[in-house]
Amino acid sequence: MSSTPDTPDARGGDVAGRVDPEVLDELVAMRASIDNIDATLVYLLAERFKATQRVGVLKATHDLPPADPARERRQIERLKRLAEDAQLDPDFAEKFLNFIIDEVIRHHQALSASSAEPAADDAR
Repeated sequence: MSSTPDTPDARGGDVAGRVDPEVLDELVAMRASIDNIDATLVYLLAERFKATQRVGVLKATHDLPPADPARERRQIERLKRLAEDAQLDPDFAEKFLNFIIDEVIRHHQALSASSAEPAADDAR
C-alpha cells in the first residue's frame, strides 16, 4: 500500500508519509519493542494478580484483613528506591503501585465478603 499524508502507513501511523524511510524504519522498530514490553507487562500483571488472588483466598479463609497498610508502605518505599535506581520517576512508581494495591485490596474485600456469606448447604 502506498502512503500519502492522508492515508497513514500501518507501520508508521500518521507520520509515515512525512518522514525519511530510514527514520520510519527506526520508528517502527522502536514501536515493536514498546509493543513487546507492553505485552510483557500485561502478562506480568496477570501473574501478579494470580499470586495476590491466592493471598486473598488465604486471608479470607483465615479471617485476615484484606489490607496490610504497614506492608504496603514498605513496598511503596522499596519500589520508589528501585525506581530511582532504574531512573524512573519514583512518584510515578508510587502512583502505579498504589493503583495496583487498590485493585488487589478490592479483590481481597470481595473474597472476604463472599467467604462470609453462608454456603447454600449451610443455609438449609
